[in-house]
Amino acid sequence: MHHRLIALLSSLNPVRPWFRQVTTGTLKADAIAGLTNAAIVLPQGVAFAIIAGLPPEFGLFTAVFVALIAGIWGSSMIMVSGPTTAISAVIFASMSQFAAPGSQTYIAMVLTLTFMVGTIQIIAGIFKMGGLISFISHSVLIGFTAAAALLIAASQIGGALGIERGDGGGVFERLIHVAEKFGQVNITALIISGVTILSLVALSQVSKKVPSYIIALVIGSGVAYLLGASDKGVAMFAPLQSIVPTIGAPNLSFGLIAELLPAAATVAFVGLLEAISIGRSFALRRDEPYDSSQEMVGQGLSNAVGSFFQCYAGSGSFTRSGLNADAGAQTPISTIFAAGFLVILLWVLAPYLEFVPVPAMAGVILFVSYRLINFAEIRHVLTSNKSETAILAATFLTGIFTELDLAIVVGVITSLCVFLYDSAHPIVAVGAPTDVNGRRVFKNAARYNLPECPQISVIRVDGPLFFASVENVEQQFRRVEGGNRVPKTKLMGLKGLWKIDLSGAGLLLKEIRRARKAGADFHIFTTNAPSLTILRRLHVFDELGASNLHNNKAEAIAAAVAAADDDICKDCKLRIFLECALKPGSESLAPNQEP
Repeated sequence: MHHRLIALLSSLNPVRPWFRQVTTGTLKADAIAGLTNAAIVLPQGVAFAIIAGLPPEFGLFTAVFVALIAGIWGSSMIMVSGPTTAISAVIFASMSQFAAPGSQTYIAMVLTLTFMVGTIQIIAGIFKMGGLISFISHSVLIGFTAAAALLIAASQIGGALGIERGDGGGVFERLIHVAEKFGQVNITALIISGVTILSLVALSQVSKKVPSYIIALVIGSGVAYLLGASDKGVAMFAPLQSIVPTIGAPNLSFGLIAELLPAAATVAFVGLLEAISIGRSFALRRDEPYDSSQEMVGQGLSNAVGSFFQCYAGSGSFTRSGLNADAGAQTPISTIFAAGFLVILLWVLAPYLEFVPVPAMAGVILFVSYRLINFAEIRHVLTSNKSETAILAATFLTGIFTELDLAIVVGVITSLCVFLYDSAHPIVAVGAPTDVNGRRVFKNAARYNLPECPQISVIRVDGPLFFASVENVEQQFRRVEGGNRVPKTKLMGLKGLWKIDLSGAGLLLKEIRRARKAGADFHIFTTNAPSLTILRRLHVFDELGASNLHNNKAEAIAAAVAAADDDICKDCKLRIFLECALKPGSESLAPNQEP
């Protein structure tokens, strides 16, 4: 308990270890990166808040406070946090079932949800649960993000076409609404959204440092002005209600917390999965240390505190983080600069939001949703790994056909099922020696069609040998034996054995007795210290015998060949092992048959 308290105080300490790395040189680089980031996030914050069903200013508040707190208390030197498309989509999908998006009730519930998300994340960080994220397949995030992108796109098609907004629902419900109202398409709105999207496509080819979203919105607004859009029924944005957040505590009634707990857990998980994936990626790229549990605390603090300042749940942003790195950021001070510059830009540009047409912002969000889908990664998964394909498909299809927050649950469960299935099916392979570039190495005999010794099998087991895998392993042992008339001595290598329990030990004891009953023998070779300790504790070596336990394959082969039946050896022409030269009959081989 004492160590847990010390760890808690350390993770919450406002004096962070990275402070020592701040110099005059890093301050200059971080200031430039912060300004670039602020210019990018201004239209993003508005767009993401709209996706979440919240007033535009909430996205900007989130971009300031969440980025500031997560940057200071997180673990990444480069990651920038704030509103993200994935979390915005989950919040919209989860919360719109409780209240009308944009209503005061909806806003109050989202702030409560945000506080709960932060609390869950802080608790997870304090209990050092960061490593658990590694057990969740990356395909879950890919499939979920693709489903979220389609939901976002479906929600914005109506705005891009100038069609009256529907009542919500999933992807297909929104598309059906657009199809039913297609006769009401406003050509002016279509031109504005089309020009905005084309501008973004062109600007994206120039440079990541260009504030493409702002430029595209200016172009779209200019086209709207030239076409007289407001007089042709094109909706325009309402002015921001406030550029200063209202400070207040979220509603923490027991009934509301119980009602929102499943959604809060989903958002917390999605946020941590995003943040840790991004933070770890940049830490590896920049050769920097990274503590996923501390990142959990930083993300949790940013959300819990942000809920008092009209922020909704945020996480790490890959776009802003990548831009931060490209712009030359050196320390988390860049996020402080980004928050400060964003406040200044907000004061300067907020009055002009009312001149931005809704179709232009819809075009921006459609472009963002398209960029959210990682087509290259999806293609790679589909063509390389069946298990990951199943995880991706289960997550994506659940998000499309049911609820988006349920997609994460299904993806995680599928991911764990795949992990358990793989654990229950360890690799059991028979090896045989062959020459590769003048070196004698062991390769899979069946795969490479290599001859095997008629008296000895060298078997490798890679994976866990526990209650769930023993049946499969035993079946593979019988398959290895095949139709051999002569019982083979088994030499079992346990180098890749990373877990064994009482059931696994029982299988080894059974195989030892089976081999000896048939007139053969059983040898084990391994230097895996944990496996040796467990096998000794489970009394496997008492049955095996000290002489049948070897440190390496060569020792085991030498012992097995020495004990092999000489009458069989003298008529054998294969001479699989080098040690076969010491057996009867080797002197009668032709020179080109020597081992």
